[in-house]
Amino acid sequence: MNKKFALALVLGLGALSSFAVSPAEQQLEELKKSHHTVNIDKDTELDSLTEKDLIGLFYYDQFRHFQDPRAPYFMLMSKTHQYAMGVGGVVRMRGWYDWNGAMQNSAFIPYNISIPNDPTRDRWFGTTPAGTALFFSVFGRNPKYGNYQLYIEANFNGYGNRDFHLKKAYAAVGDWTLGYTNSTFSDPAAQPPTVDAQGPNSETSDTNMLLRWMHTVKDRYVFAVSIETPNGDIPELTDVYKPCNDYMPNFAAFVQYQWKGGQHIRLSGIVRGLEYRDLKAGKNHKVTGWGAHLSTVFRPVDPVTVYGAFITGKGISSIINDLQSSNSDLVGDITRDGRMYAPLSIGWYAALQYHFRPNLFSTIMFSEERFLPKHEPRYEDLTYKYGLYGTANLFWDITPRCQVGMEYNFGKRQDIDLQHRWVNRACLMAQFSF
Repeated sequence: MNKKFALALVLGLGALSSFAVSPAEQQLEELKKSHHTVNIDKDTELDSLTEKDLIGLFYYDQFRHFQDPRAPYFMLMSKTHQYAMGVGGVVRMRGWYDWNGAMQNSAFIPYNISIPNDPTRDRWFGTTPAGTALFFSVFGRNPKYGNYQLYIEANFNGYGNRDFHLKKAYAAVGDWTLGYTNSTFSDPAAQPPTVDAQGPNSETSDTNMLLRWMHTVKDRYVFAVSIETPNGDIPELTDVYKPCNDYMPNFAAFVQYQWKGGQHIRLSGIVRGLEYRDLKAGKNHKVTGWGAHLSTVFRPVDPVTVYGAFITGKGISSIINDLQSSNSDLVGDITRDGRMYAPLSIGWYAALQYHFRPNLFSTIMFSEERFLPKHEPRYEDLTYKYGLYGTANLFWDITPRCQVGMEYNFGKRQDIDLQHRWVNRACLMAQFSF
């Protein structure tokens, strides 16, 4: 009996171990195998890092987004196998069809839904190469300073969705990062996969010049603080008020608990200095903006991944997807002529992803963003009250470097006067990484 029980236990543990690696991790392992590495000295044996471990450093990034390029297919590796260099990119094409109204650009942004309806924009078929990117990267490990990476990325998403536009340029050495990259207030890894380039309308989206310190304790706890270049978005009203130059950096921080395979829960915060001039009184006034961001990504069971976030704050409109077009970090106070204040906003999103196979998965997601000023901002003519964003998609990695996707989006804009409109979109995407 004991022998039978022991045999059953061994077989049971073996069965469980077959699920020890999630489908998402399996696909990442396949991707790591898809690289062609040129070794400068073919006779040199591997030292402390295997080739796959070194490539893995490229993907170990607390701020890596689903749409970020994959590691270069061709890479030059040092004689000691301690660092690698590569030039890579992604060719990405999207096409879409809008009905019951049309967006103003390729991104699906509920804030931009026209109210009332524009009869000349009831439907729209469009395509774009926006998101096509080139990048250069040097990454590796130094015995004294730890892991490091030098990274430059530019996208064809500037004017007309075709001009070359710098997206990232930074150096990360050990716990320190200096350069132009994602704000510490954001959490791209907790943002669900979408074909739409914009993503959830409540998502934090901010890229700045910054200096960041980020430290991991016992592989479970991560702490980060940063000083970031501000970019406030304050409106101007002739003879009443106007924005001043940014006078202080943004300060951002997060604390995170993490576990296997990039799963984590993170609490982030940001403080912003916003200044304007009261033209009626002839005085400058400073307003403190702040934001709080709770985000997570985890797998309750291996085929399923859960994404979620809650974001709130005052004076943070310019770093929230749906409000970036609103020019409303500060708005006019109708009870005090010449004065302004930071309006409150609240947003959240939740998503479920299911892997049918390691290279075939689907995501459903819902997001909401609410703009909550103390009173109707008449001076700025802001009528937006809230926006809804939903999506259902399917992605297929035909090969580790060729991916296609299809998606349905729906969005709603509700105004303060209760007018509202829904818009629908179907879109396709194909991308090739090299």
